[in-house]
Formats: sequence, structure tokens, C-alpha cells
Amino acid sequence: MNGSAAHTTDPSAASATATSHGTAGITGPGLARVTGGGAPGATGRPIRPHGRSPSRQSTVGEEAMTDAMAGRAAETPEVAEAATTRRTTPGRDPMTAGRPDTPGAGTTEEAGHPTTPAPITTIIPTTDDTAATPSTAATPTTAATPKKTSTATTTPTPTTPRDGRGRLAAWLLLLAVALVLSVLAGIALGPTTVPPADVLRHLLAALTGGSLPASDAATYAIVWEVRTPRVLLAVLVGAGLSVVGVAVQAMVRNALADPFVLGVSSGASVGAAAVVVFGAFAALGVYALSAAAFLGALGATLLVYVAARTPFGLTPLRLVLTGTALAYAFQAVTSVLVFLAPHGEAARTVLFWLLGSLGGATWGSLPVAGAAVALAVPVLLRLGRSLDVLSMGDETAASLGVDASALRRGLFLLTAAVTGALVAVSGAVGFVGLVMPHLVRILVGSGHRRVLAVAPLAGGCFLVWADIVSRTVVAPEELPLGVVTALVGVPVFVALMRRRGYLFGGA
Repeated sequence: MNGSAAHTTDPSAASATATSHGTAGITGPGLARVTGGGAPGATGRPIRPHGRSPSRQSTVGEEAMTDAMAGRAAETPEVAEAATTRRTTPGRDPMTAGRPDTPGAGTTEEAGHPTTPAPITTIIPTTDDTAATPSTAATPTTAATPKKTSTATTTPTPTTPRDGRGRLAAWLLLLAVALVLSVLAGIALGPTTVPPADVLRHLLAALTGGSLPASDAATYAIVWEVRTPRVLLAVLVGAGLSVVGVAVQAMVRNALADPFVLGVSSGASVGAAAVVVFGAFAALGVYALSAAAFLGALGATLLVYVAARTPFGLTPLRLVLTGTALAYAFQAVTSVLVFLAPHGEAARTVLFWLLGSLGGATWGSLPVAGAAVALAVPVLLRLGRSLDVLSMGDETAASLGVDASALRRGLFLLTAAVTGALVAVSGAVGFVGLVMPHLVRILVGSGHRRVLAVAPLAGGCFLVWADIVSRTVVAPEELPLGVVTALVGVPVFVALMRRRGYLFGGA
């Protein structure tokens, strides 16, 4: 066989027709269908069965050739049925179609009449699963091992994204436990160490109204009257300054901002110095110092607001510059008042207050600080998403429907009032509102809702331990609290800034 349609009535006509029209091989009784699909250029090769004469061949090939010459499709109903069967037979692998050892793939066997192997037919898959272009190999082979096509699929391992909520919950739980342990340690440690069991026993007696032996009166006074309000005040002040620091940094879009950058603490210092030096607000008794400091903070807030306000609202740059300038002015006034103090003890008291101290904490100091924190934390948590937008810039905030000027004005008044209340009962404790926001961002990310949820716990723990150090390192004397926070906060802050990949607003 030479590639033309063999065993036809007119070999030359069949060959010419097959060449010009690209007819496929024809099947019929006694003929083997080798290729199919009617692809141009493919020539079918009917196989003569062993021991059979050409007279017994089907004349279907002649009819097909005649149809092709007349311009009709060179495919009889039998051929179409065979091709359709090949395409739609269930379980048929298109990659093994046409191989002689595959059932129905290139060999035909009548009852009692085996056939010779057909040439290898390769089916080239196309994008359409129901169509294939056959290609007949030039060299026939007697046997071929079907190439096994792997049908196993590899299931991709799902990559689970970091569960931000789970991490937030873990840090909240961890810091809550740490805060409780810190409070117990703060009550137990000091110039006089109280065993933890005695601390729990005295706290339980104080909370439930239980009785204690008379020999425990001194320990009870230390635990309940002196250290417990002091430690609780440290928790409130640390929590309040931390959340206010987060809000101020977002408000002015400055990583170095803290609650004191607005000049609030400097104004409170003027009020406190006036009470110590001149005895102002003496009618308020023990609350005179706190009241004067709070009024001084409010006065400084109003001055900064009036000086920084423009017809277009408050801008971050004007707030920072105005607050810094007025802070220097208030510090100068405080220095003059200290210089005019009638005796050295008054000057020492003012200086000690300026550096921050919780030595004067009483149960009466807690309501002021507690109210400030209870106001700041929920309000700022509700504004968490707005703070995210505000930290991106005024233009972005405006495009997202946030009035940056109104939001900044409200934040300024809120943070100033809370800072004034906290400074009034603790003095100017620095670095808490500066360091804690950055540390918390590294732990839980830069989203303000997450930061504002974790910052109170972290700030409370930090200030409790700073207070423990301040009253134990040089016992029985006491270091100013602001000195300890600065000594601890500065190295931590420098380490955070040197941390590779850290940037304000993202961790």
C-alpha cells in the first residue's frame, strides 16, 4: 500500500479524490477503520483481512469517493456513526485512541477473521474535548503499549492566612493575666515586702468585710490603704496615657507625638506650681493640687486650640508647632514660680510633681482617673476606623467621607481633657504615651481598633512595674516615676526604631 485508497474499483480516481479532498479511511464489511474525523490530508488505509479476496470488500468506499467528488462530505452514515462512537464512547482515553492494542482504537475483527495491526494513529487533543486531529504514523507496528495517563490530581495544600482576630485575642488574654499578676506584685513589693498569701488574705477581707487579727492591722493598712490605690492608679494612668498617645499620633500623623506634645502637661504644671508656692485653691484641701493642675491643663488646651485654628480647621503641623511653642512658654512660667518659692521644700515638691509621682495616691484619686479612662477608651474604640483613615491624610479622608477637620477638633478636645485629668493626679509621667503605641503595633498590627484594645493593658502593666522600681530601687527613698519611665522607655524606643522593617502605621 502506498498511501492511496486501496482496493477500490478505480484506484486512480480514488487516489486523486483522496488527495484533493482529504477523505478519511472508509470502513465497511471486512475493512478496518484506522483514522477518522475527516481531517484534511489524512488518508485512511483499509486493511485486507487474511485469507479474504478483494471481491468480498465493501463498495462503501466507492460511494464515499463519488460523494466527495460531487462536493458532498466524504463520510457515509456508517463512517459518521463510527466517528461519533469514537468521540462519545464512555471511558475512552483520547490519548490512547488509534492504538492497535486498545479496544476499538484502530483494529476491527469480524467473527472468526482476525485482522492485522493497523498503523499507529495519534490523536492530538484540541481545546474542544469532542474534537481531535488524527495523524497517522508512517511505520506500522505490530504492538504498542498504551501510554498510561496519570489521572491522579494533587490537592493543593490550602494556605491559611494569619488569623488576626486569634492573635488579638491571644494578646488580650496574655496581657490581662499579666496585668493581674502585676497588680498583685505591686501590692506585695516595696520597702516592706508582704507575702502573696497575706496580700490575697487582706484583699479578700477588705472586699468581703471579713475580720482580721489585731496583729495584722499594720499589714492591712499597707496593703489596702497605701499600695492598693497606688497600684490601681498606676494601671489607670498607664492605660489612659497609652490610648491617648495612640489618638494623638493618628491626629497629628507624627510617630514622635505623645499626649504632652500639645502643651497640656506644661499647663498643668503651672497650676500645680501655683498651688504649692502660693497656696492657691486651699479651700479644696487635698484636692487643691489636682484641681489646679486640671484647670491649668484646660487653659493650655484652649490657648493651643485658638492659636492653631485656621479658617480651614486644625492642621497637624500647626497643632504640633503651636503646642511645642506654648509648652516652652508654660515651662518658663513654672520655672519662675519655683524660683519664687519661699522655701526649698516647696520647690522640691514642685520638681517632684513635674517628674511624675504616685506617692500621693488615695482612694479619692481613683474616680477622676477612672472617669477619664472610662470616657476615652470606648469613644476612641468607636473611632478606630476613622483614625485609620485620618492617618492616611486629609485628602484620603475626604475622599472616603471623613471630615478630617471636625474629627481632629473632637480628638484634640478629648485627648486634652483626658490628659489633664491624668496629669492632675500623677504628675507629668513621660514616655508612656510615646512608647506603648509603637510596642503594641508590633504585637497586633497597625489597625487602630486592635491597638486601642491592647494599649490599655500594655500601658497599665508598664506603669505598674515602673512604679515598683521607683519605690524599691533606692528604698526607703523613692525615685520620681518619670525618671524610671524615661530610663526604661528611651532604650526601648530606640530599639523599636532600629527594628528592621518597622515603620509608623505598620509593623
